[in-house]
Amino acid sequence: MTTDSTLARIGEAVALHHQQGEREAAREAFARIWEDIGGEQGDPLHVCVLAHSMADVQDDVRQELMWDLRALAAADLVTDERAAEAGVTLSVAGLYPSLYLNVADCHRKLGDLDRAREYLRKAQAEIGVLADDGYGRLIRGGLARLAEELGEAG
Repeated sequence: MTTDSTLARIGEAVALHHQQGEREAAREAFARIWEDIGGEQGDPLHVCVLAHSMADVQDDVRQELMWDLRALAAADLVTDERAAEAGVTLSVAGLYPSLYLNVADCHRKLGDLDRAREYLRKAQAEIGVLADDGYGRLIRGGLARLAEELGEAG
C-alpha cells in the first residue's frame, strides 16, 4: 500500500475508471491531480504514474500517445529510491515494459507500424525484469497480443 498521498489519489481515480466504469470522472480527477502536482514540472514519479493512468482514459489515440510519452519521459527521471520512499514495490525498470507496450499500441492504432514494432521490441527487451505474477503475466499477454497483431509472433 502506498504511503504517498498523491499516489493514493491517483489510485482512487484509477478505481473510478477500472472498478466503477466512470471514465469521465476519472479523467476529471486526473486533470485536477495534474494541476495540483504542477503538470510536467511535478515530481517525476507522480508525473509518470499520473500520465500513464491518464492515457488510459483518453478518447483520442493521439492524446493517449501524448500522455504515454509524458509517462515514459518522466520514468527516465524516477529513481528506485524515490519509488520505494513512496511505497511503490515495483522497481523503476519494471515500469518500462508497460510504458513501451502502451506507446507501441498507440502507434499501431495510428497506423505507424514501424514505430509500433520499435516500441514492441523495446518492451520485449525489458520484460525480463517483471516477475511471473499477475502483473507480469498481464504485460506479457499484452505483448504477445500486440506482436501477433503486428505479425511479429513466433
